[in-house]
Amino acid sequence: MGARKRKRAEQIKEAKASQTRAILRNCPTSPRKMRLVADLIRGVEVNKALDILKFSKKEASRRLEKLLLSAISNWQQKNEGAKVEESGLYVKEIYVDGGRTLKRLRPAPQGRAYRIRKRSNHVTVILGSRLEEKPETAEVVENSSK
Repeated sequence: MGARKRKRAEQIKEAKASQTRAILRNCPTSPRKMRLVADLIRGVEVNKALDILKFSKKEASRRLEKLLLSAISNWQQKNEGAKVEESGLYVKEIYVDGGRTLKRLRPAPQGRAYRIRKRSNHVTVILGSRLEEKPETAEVVENSSK
């Protein structure tokens, strides 16, 4: 690996270490069904997102609620002594990728077989703090007014 590539890889690694995230792998729900629930909480404040997931009727919301609680716990591990309510935590990113697909066969009429694809997915939640981002936007406003 070249020097520039190594430096860039280290920068990416540091950026990932500074952000708080949680990953759910091989969840036995189709990605399409999981995305419907994930879209409900994208960009929403953490406590409100937990309420949305708690009162949602979708089966995928139970798994996402558990994942979000895990992400909050990860944030608390990194920021000891800080309170979640005062930090302005929100769901910065959430994305659902397809996982492995189990392929099965179902007997069909006249000696044929139908394929059944049992899909799974991977969900990644990244939390951000609105308090950390506000000073950056304040600098932009000051520069544009001058």
